[in-house]
Amino acid sequence: MICPIDFRYGREKMKEIFSREKRFELMLEVETSLAYAHYVVGNIDEKDYRNIEEGAKRVKIERADEIEKEIKHDVMAMVKAFSEACGESGGVGEGKGGERYVHFGATSNDITDSATAIQLKLAISLLKQDLNDLIKKFAERAGENVDTLCIGRTHGQFALPLTFGYKLTVFGYEFIRHLRRIEAIEKRVCVGKMMGGIGTGASFGEKAMEIQKITMDRLGIGYEEGPTQIVGRDRYIEIISVIANIATSLEKLATEIRNLQRSEIGEVYEYFDVEKQVGSSTMAQKRNPITCENVCGLTRIIRGFLSPMHESAILWHERDLTNSSAERFILPHCFVLLDDALAKMSNVIEKMWVNRERMEENLKMGGDKIMAESVMLALTRKGMSRQEAHELIRKMTQKENFRKELFSDEKITKFLSKKEIKDILKYENYLGVSKKRTIDFVEEVEEVKEVKKEK
Repeated sequence: MICPIDFRYGREKMKEIFSREKRFELMLEVETSLAYAHYVVGNIDEKDYRNIEEGAKRVKIERADEIEKEIKHDVMAMVKAFSEACGESGGVGEGKGGERYVHFGATSNDITDSATAIQLKLAISLLKQDLNDLIKKFAERAGENVDTLCIGRTHGQFALPLTFGYKLTVFGYEFIRHLRRIEAIEKRVCVGKMMGGIGTGASFGEKAMEIQKITMDRLGIGYEEGPTQIVGRDRYIEIISVIANIATSLEKLATEIRNLQRSEIGEVYEYFDVEKQVGSSTMAQKRNPITCENVCGLTRIIRGFLSPMHESAILWHERDLTNSSAERFILPHCFVLLDDALAKMSNVIEKMWVNRERMEENLKMGGDKIMAESVMLALTRKGMSRQEAHELIRKMTQKENFRKELFSDEKITKFLSKKEIKDILKYENYLGVSKKRTIDFVEEVEEVKEVKKEK
């Protein structure tokens, strides 16, 4: 084994969708659906269709592999192996059964692109489950931390107070948007074709459109409106772009947790099995954010496939073969790695330890100065020029005791009483609508869950 996906990364359900065996099975399903369409429009007899339907159950991938070694064409090898299994006498070329109608009118990409569309449909379904699971975990943890105060940071520096629940809410809504994106493009992406050599349908005759529709309806996918020999690769670019977008959000999330777990911050920690887990082969005290680091690495690999996916859409005339080899890497790797990364981050969010005491300590480290904006705006509301208030407060924050400066400066006390200043400096009084937005998010996710249960 060379690829780490074979032994280290990825979950079995997603890997099974892109396995050789599953793809072979789906190609046979496409061929059988094509035969069914020919039967429905009257091109072949029911007996021939039934022979093909039964033959699909007897074809072995090993036999197709044997043939491919000789003829050097994977789809034709499948067709020949299928044909052997479909005739009444089992003899290819005798014209005595269904074998003469296997692959009738089709070109290779009619079969492969349609099989890919089914794989994409199955894979997208899993990704939607993954996203729903992660969003649910955000809602659960956000609900637990509606009132958990922490410091917000910009440029890596203390900025303003917020709640940890709101921090999770922000990420939760980002992944809701990703779920909506993938739902929006699903029908555009999951399309096959059954239009022959260069997409004109000439090989299927006057009933070409009907044959294509029946075939695709039976497979549960859409069809390419304007095909060449292949389905338009702009569709694949779109799904890989969304996958890369999701991967970017996952790395951003993982990076946030890694930063919050830094020794000097210590506000959030990945779950660590203290009974068994080892952090370092030499530094026994280590508790490293290894899952988040793993996700950062995997998501970078995913985004690395974005460029070759774009380049694979640039084909000569009605098609060439430069896309084929690249797509064999791009599609399965992107889906398998994203599924893996989503599941890992869902587990991280569910089990992470929130150190509320450290959050409080870090807030206190920021002191009164992190409330400078609150004081400035209060002065403006009382009548001082906004620009004057900003400059006055800016200078005060450069001094050691900001609170003392506020209490003693006549320009401040002219507008604000000491009681007002004390209230303005309270962190919990300057959280805006963060608590409400967190509660709205939690309720929104709960409502979606209830609707799904009812259905």
